[in-house]
Amino acid sequence: MRRFLVLFFLIAPSICIAKAERVISLAPHTTELAYAAGLGDKLVAVSDYSDYPPQAKKLERVANYQGIKVERILELQPDLVIVWRSGNSPKDIEKLKQFGIHLFYSDPQTLEDIALDIEKLSTYSEFPQIGYKAAQNFKKQLITIKAKYQKQHQVRYFYQLSSTPLMTVSQGKWPSEIFSFCGGENIFSDAGAPYPQVSVEQIIVRNPEVIFTSKQSPGQAEVWQQWGNHIEAIKRQQVLPLDSNILSRPTPRVITSIEQICHYFSSIQQKT
Repeated sequence: MRRFLVLFFLIAPSICIAKAERVISLAPHTTELAYAAGLGDKLVAVSDYSDYPPQAKKLERVANYQGIKVERILELQPDLVIVWRSGNSPKDIEKLKQFGIHLFYSDPQTLEDIALDIEKLSTYSEFPQIGYKAAQNFKKQLITIKAKYQKQHQVRYFYQLSSTPLMTVSQGKWPSEIFSFCGGENIFSDAGAPYPQVSVEQIIVRNPEVIFTSKQSPGQAEVWQQWGNHIEAIKRQQVLPLDSNILSRPTPRVITSIEQICHYFSSIQQKT
């Protein structure tokens, strides 16, 4: 009897969670996570730039970089709103809380957090096995890639987040986790700001072996050619454009970027 009571209290929280019938997502990555968790058919509205999977493009937009359309969200009467803790306006989120809207906070900082968010969101789905399977598959893919590239040595890299101003990401802030997973050493890991503005002079001094740019901004790669005599990555022609739409979103799709980066680091090490 005692063992039964212990088991009951362990699983009771998941039993008591009501299944969501009307869901709103307030960030592109949370939209993807909702679909992965089996809640795609329950979405009634999403944020701007929610473009994956393709069916998300047809949904109403109720959030963007300027804020959240609180009044419209109330009119849609959702029973679950998925918010981005570090991206959505804290004031707007507080308003939703005051109106009694049930909120799910998503802010993955590690690869493991992606699977965890999917598993948690799946408890709101009529078919939680969909999300559970997606989370387990993601974990298995990570294990497979890690095993394949486990002998890699660290490679110094610079990730160009933007050109004007020239910005990057410090260690511990997304997507630095992806590069670290593949054996990357962030040349700005000691930066005080999460997304610091840097100078070309600083990059020359720290001398990265690889520079990552964005496919969505082709000019990023071209601008580095003038520094070919000063930066190792340029000398060796090791400037790799990545799909920033995938890289910037902590969702299962980052597996594509992880495989690409790990393979690239591996090929560099084979040359040396």
